[in-house]
Amino acid sequence: MSIDVSIVIPTYRRPDLLSRCLSALYRQDFDPGRFEIVVVTDGPDPATTGIVRAVAPNGWRTNCLSLEEKKGPAAARNLGWRTSVGGLILFTDDDCLPSPDWVSSFWDAYCTYKTRTRLNGTFGDLLAFRGPVYVPCPFPPTDYEKNVACLQKAAFVTANCGCTRAALRRIGGFDESFTMAWREDSDLEFRLVEDGTPIVTVPGAKVTHLVRDAVWGVSLYEQKKSLFNALLYKKHPELFRRRIYRRPFLNYYAMVLLFLVSVIALAAHHPFAAGVAAGGWAILTLEFIRKRLSGTSHAPRHIAEMILTSVCIPFLSIFWTLYGSFRFKTFFL
Repeated sequence: MSIDVSIVIPTYRRPDLLSRCLSALYRQDFDPGRFEIVVVTDGPDPATTGIVRAVAPNGWRTNCLSLEEKKGPAAARNLGWRTSVGGLILFTDDDCLPSPDWVSSFWDAYCTYKTRTRLNGTFGDLLAFRGPVYVPCPFPPTDYEKNVACLQKAAFVTANCGCTRAALRRIGGFDESFTMAWREDSDLEFRLVEDGTPIVTVPGAKVTHLVRDAVWGVSLYEQKKSLFNALLYKKHPELFRRRIYRRPFLNYYAMVLLFLVSVIALAAHHPFAAGVAAGGWAILTLEFIRKRLSGTSHAPRHIAEMILTSVCIPFLSIFWTLYGSFRFKTFFL
């Protein structure tokens, strides 16, 4: 029996999450002889390889590949789909649980739309698909959990999407310059849009995205992702401004500028100017803290985290944004 669908899952040293994802895939209502699962580890990962072998039921086509060194999920997905054999490639992540009809929903949409476009004489096998993402969060959520829940509103994410092999070949797959799990899915979406490939929404292909435990102050580590905003902007300036950020985070720049002015004025023995600038910085920072706490947990530990990280985030965000602008040689704020 030929393989119609290939499922690609990038992962790295998260065997417990991966085993739950695989278990969900082994409960699909689609004929197991017609699809394969390709797990790709982002660098050597013997524990994950062992898990894949241990949980795979007899007769299911499951393969585990590894990149020679850590290059990011974009490179892992490229290795996965290029070594797979299915005509329809589906992507999800190790922290996701596809619904039992996930594969069949995408396959039905693929067959329907492919037939329709063939009859109309357009596009042929150049197709892409996206499905809804559900993020279960406690109430009230933490700031981190609230941010993860934004995936439910995202237009196109690799947690739940698919492309025909022809469409991926045409645009060259994922851009491996995105070495973190950030903006590589938007870049793929934007290149599909610019190429004229239709992206079909498949409401029945549902995925539940789990919210992982996060270390205290995780938002500070997250700021490094800002450097890849610069790369996405360089490649797709119009789509970036239309669909990601219409303008820079001016309040961040204002906070950093006011803080620096207060320090310089104080050093220059101008206490009044220093006080005015420090007051402006404090007002903007307090408003930032208020927004982050709005609709989120008011547990003392979380409040303390929001206060301390809100002081640091503007500085880190601007640093990584400017670093990205320099690294990718583009003017981006």
